Amino acid sequence: MTIKTGRRKLPARYAAIVSPLVLSLLMTFVVSFISTLKSLGVQPNLPAIWLAAWGLSWLVAFPTLLLMLPVVRRIVDWLCEPATR
Repeated sequence: MTIKTGRRKLPARYAAIVSPLVLSLLMTFVVSFISTLKSLGVQPNLPAIWLAAWGLSWLVAFPTLLLMLPVVRRIVDWLCEPATR
């Protein structure tokens, strides 16, 4: 079942870059918050410090994901049976 939203989507060829982009944004968002909160505790300037840490961590995480994704795919292929239809 397809739901029409009226918005345009990116072509399928962009999925290989959009997937690590979204994953790196979400993962660094959560992990940097937990790390910053654990290090500093709750304080008034926590959001500003956390957002700075998030930006830096994302700048490292996104290119790392792009570089490591082929290695991860090979490891997963080695560990898992291929999907059957």
